[in-house]
Amino acid sequence: MTEVGAVEVRGEGGASEIVLLCEHASNHIPERYNGLGLSDADIQRHIAWDIGAAEVTRRLSDALGAVAFLGGYSRLLIDLNRPLESPNSIVTRSEATDIPGNINIDEAERTYRIETIFTPFHDRVTAHLNARQAKGLPTRIVSIHSFTPVYHGEARQWHGGVLFDKARAYGEAVLDRLREPGLMLGANVPYQTSRDEDYGVPIHGDDRGIDAIMIEIRQDLISDPTGIDLWAQRLSKALQRARI
Repeated sequence: MTEVGAVEVRGEGGASEIVLLCEHASNHIPERYNGLGLSDADIQRHIAWDIGAAEVTRRLSDALGAVAFLGGYSRLLIDLNRPLESPNSIVTRSEATDIPGNINIDEAERTYRIETIFTPFHDRVTAHLNARQAKGLPTRIVSIHSFTPVYHGEARQWHGGVLFDKARAYGEAVLDRLREPGLMLGANVPYQTSRDEDYGVPIHGDDRGIDAIMIEIRQDLISDPTGIDLWAQRLSKALQRARI
C-alpha cells in the first residue's frame, strides 16, 4: 500500500505531556479493494471511520503543542484499536451492514493488512513512547474517538464521554473539567474500555504505567467546522487544566 501512509504524525517534538492517538481517523480504502464491496455512501458512514475525530485531533495537536498519531486507513480494513485476536479486528459485519470484502479472507491477506497497516502504526507510537521514557518525559495518552448518534435504531443522548481503566483519577479529572451546563457527559459512556476489545489504552497506556484515556464525542456534534472547533477548544482547556 503506497497511496497513503499507515500513520500520519503531527507535532512530533512538541512540549506537551500529552500524546494524542486517533486510530479511526480515515475512511481510506485503496482501489485494489473495490471499496470492500460497499457503496460510496457506506464508506462515508460511521462504520468506516470516526467522523470528525481526525480534525478534532489535528486542532488539539496544534493548540496543545502535542504529538498526534492518526491512522491512515479505514478501520474496515483492520481496526487499529482492536487486539489482533479480537473477532472485530477485521469485521465481516458492522452494525447492520455486511462487509463483503472481509468475508472469507485468507491468512495471507490478513497478514498483509497486519504488516502494512496495524504494525507500522503501533510501532511508530511505541518508538515515540520509548523515546519519551528514555528522556524521562512525563506522558499521558489521550485517544480521540467519535460515536454515531443512532446505533441499531437506538438514539444516544450522551454528548460525549471519557473512558478509562487504570487511569481513573486522570479520566475523572478531565471529565470534571469538561463539564458545563447543558452538556450530557459521563464516565465510560457510551462504551467501556476492555482489554478484549481495545488496544491503545491498555497496551500503550495501562501496561506501561502511563495514564491513558479515550475521549468519545457524538458525531453530529463534530460534523462541521464550527462543532469541530468548539470541541477542540473544550478539550484543549480541559486537558491543560486537569490535575491529579
